[in-house]
Amino acid sequence: MPDFDVIFVGAGHNSLVCAGYLAKSGYRVGMLERRPVVGGAVVTQEIIPGNRFDLGGSAHILIHHTPIVGDLDLEKYGLSYIDLDPLFFAPFPDGERIFVWKDVDRTCESIAEVSGEDAEKYRNFIRDWGPMAEAMVDTFLQAPTPFNVAKTLVFQGEVHKDLRFRLPAVLGSYGRLLRKTFVSPHVQAVIGWMAAQSGPPPSERISAPFALWHPMYHRSGVKRPRGGSGMLTQALAAMISAHGGTIATSAAVDQIVVENGRAVGVRTADGEVHTARLAVVSGAHIHTTLKLLAGQVPSARVESARRSRTGNGFGMMVRFAMNELPDYDGAERPKDGSPLPEHRALQFICPDLDYLDRAYGDYAAGRPSAAPALIAMTFSAVDPSLAPPGKHVLFLWGQYFPYELTTGDHWDEIGDRVADGMLAKLAEYAPNVASSEAGRLVQTPLWLERELGLLRGNVMHLEMSVNQMFTLRPSLQLSNYRGPAKGLYLTGASTHPGGGIMGAAGRNAAAVLLHDLSRKRLFSGR
Repeated sequence: MPDFDVIFVGAGHNSLVCAGYLAKSGYRVGMLERRPVVGGAVVTQEIIPGNRFDLGGSAHILIHHTPIVGDLDLEKYGLSYIDLDPLFFAPFPDGERIFVWKDVDRTCESIAEVSGEDAEKYRNFIRDWGPMAEAMVDTFLQAPTPFNVAKTLVFQGEVHKDLRFRLPAVLGSYGRLLRKTFVSPHVQAVIGWMAAQSGPPPSERISAPFALWHPMYHRSGVKRPRGGSGMLTQALAAMISAHGGTIATSAAVDQIVVENGRAVGVRTADGEVHTARLAVVSGAHIHTTLKLLAGQVPSARVESARRSRTGNGFGMMVRFAMNELPDYDGAERPKDGSPLPEHRALQFICPDLDYLDRAYGDYAAGRPSAAPALIAMTFSAVDPSLAPPGKHVLFLWGQYFPYELTTGDHWDEIGDRVADGMLAKLAEYAPNVASSEAGRLVQTPLWLERELGLLRGNVMHLEMSVNQMFTLRPSLQLSNYRGPAKGLYLTGASTHPGGGIMGAAGRNAAAVLLHDLSRKRLFSGR
């Protein structure tokens, strides 16, 4: 008898979502995870005593454009979300500051303090590009077949009009789009820095859609699982277990077993073989998955996927235990030290698009950015469980930082020095952080590869360029979540729609697999 109906390689959040839908449908699922904890890059652990650090993604935005939380009844399994509002806060060297609230009117009021003209331009931007952004969400929630993409982006009334009249803007860079749309470099920077989170710099061709997503932040907001980002994956694991699934940690897979052209199970690093009656699903990086196949499939089926670009990383994170929250210049803190609105928000350090271009220029030359753009996150301001009483955590994400350095340095040697530079840059806006540190975890691009399996430090698995999106992710032949062997399926950030805490790749893969299993049952007469 096979061990399971469906076996999963890896227990990242997309694999867990996929397994959750299958378990809910009555299939017996087994999951094998290399690390000692489930969740992949959506994990929270106590690294420094009393401080709970996320090891990967922290802000939960994209998943709230999906029905996953409700479909899988995750609140029943301990998942509780905290709304963060304001969403974003951006201080600038000239003393100006912008808040982006979930409410558009309130955001425009903040922008008006910087640029009255841009306040109305922002309102128009959100209104005019909203239909396009909604259409992108629809494409993310289904397999990226040419028909599905065309149906969603081309044949929907207003979206069709958007494409017809605005195609030049869509096909350009987000830097050009924002510079043409807004007057203030500060307003351009707020939208552009969020657009850069997928990796592309302001000058990259056909990167405008990353900025055109911006209206959706006012729909979903920004949320945070109480107890840490990893509470999402803990809830998913609990849901799967409650439906009869089995999850094994510290169980590294070293081969996907293929017999007669069909994936029939997996072999672990300690030699154990687990068989699958119906399917094997890999949520690992596509290049890791191809390595696990170890030449068991014809090279023609995987050649284009082998050529998919992982790139040279692009960012790194430092997790700090802090004695106090950042005091941004100009802010008057309450005497009791309670948080201000900016501490609830994602805090942006990126004064203008030229600054971001310069940071990317250092990266392109193979060296860490001398003046990186930053996002500071102080989630302990809304969730005291993350730090000891009266203390706080500060998560600091920076771009751009290459995995492979041309300077002759090694990340193990310079990681702390670069982390010092990131904190010093934040201290230019919040001077007190320079003396508030109580401990740190430095997650260089090399650390991200070693610990989380994010090859070459790319948190998106593959570069998020237009020629690696939709029907081309990870390749034209494999973009429908069906792998290069019969019975093998793919999910994770290497597949459509890419990286980020969304779960859409897991949900879409589950839909394809459940469809195939129902057809199999139909034609077998079962």
